[in-house]
Amino acid sequence: MAYLNQQERTELLEKLKKMKFNRAKGKLRRMDPKGQIAYFRNAQEAGKLVTCFNLEGLGTRVFLVEKLTRTPTAGRALKPNYEFVEVIVEPTPENRT
Repeated sequence: MAYLNQQERTELLEKLKKMKFNRAKGKLRRMDPKGQIAYFRNAQEAGKLVTCFNLEGLGTRVFLVEKLTRTPTAGRALKPNYEFVEVIVEPTPENRT
């Protein structure tokens, strides 16, 4: 497979922005047979969760960012609410296109 160039990465970004989180995650899993999920809902900032996909065959790394809020329920538990807010698509160091 050929690496994605800047225009193709921008098109991928625009497509993923329009999708819901699970659909975007499924698309990324099917895009590249060599691709893999690096981490899932990693808390790198307070209130934000990041899922990262390394698409090695396409020379691209994709970050899906969600916003986490918690709402109280009838009991003492807090229900987590995830809102898909941002997509970041960047080339890997090997990708020079």
